[in-house]
Amino acid sequence: MVPFNKLAGIVAPLEALHVDTDQIIPKQFLKRIERTGYEDMLFYDWRYASDGMVPNPDFELNAPRYQGASILLTKDNFGCGSSREHAPWALNDYGFRSIIAPSFADIFYNNCFNNGMLPIVLDSATVERLFTEVRASEGYTLSIDIEAQTVTTPSGEAIPFEVDPFLRDRLLNGWDQIGLTLRHEDAITAYENARR
Repeated sequence: MVPFNKLAGIVAPLEALHVDTDQIIPKQFLKRIERTGYEDMLFYDWRYASDGMVPNPDFELNAPRYQGASILLTKDNFGCGSSREHAPWALNDYGFRSIIAPSFADIFYNNCFNNGMLPIVLDSATVERLFTEVRASEGYTLSIDIEAQTVTTPSGEAIPFEVDPFLRDRLLNGWDQIGLTLRHEDAITAYENARR
């Protein structure tokens, strides 16, 4: 997993409540077992017209000004629904490294850390203000510093956020579940050698 320390990126707004994993990546794309190649399937039913080919001009993330965004700004209860890990895979493949919302579904929240993404919880009033600023300024960027636990706006305002120290260390060091296990490789090897 790629370590996450600092991120400066364009912010894309998705002003929707209770975005479930079926909207993040619809069920018909869950047959694959690879962890990559899902970027075109992200928000599929919203991004494309009914033929599944032509981009939907009414879907805000399709606007040219949000292309290349690495931070997603959204609303309450993002990632609810089924616990498919394909959802963070698709978001990550599209280019999002961080998601900012007032709240997240628990399983999705943890799946983000398992896949090198930082979900940030900010209060609703701050999120609403960020929506206004993003739409008022094309190319609006935020800077995220996970060690300092701050989100910095273009005006220089540093907005603090909380993250569990263990989860923060996992991102800083790029430790997925396998990486966490390999930290104990010497002890595992000694145990296996003793059993021979």
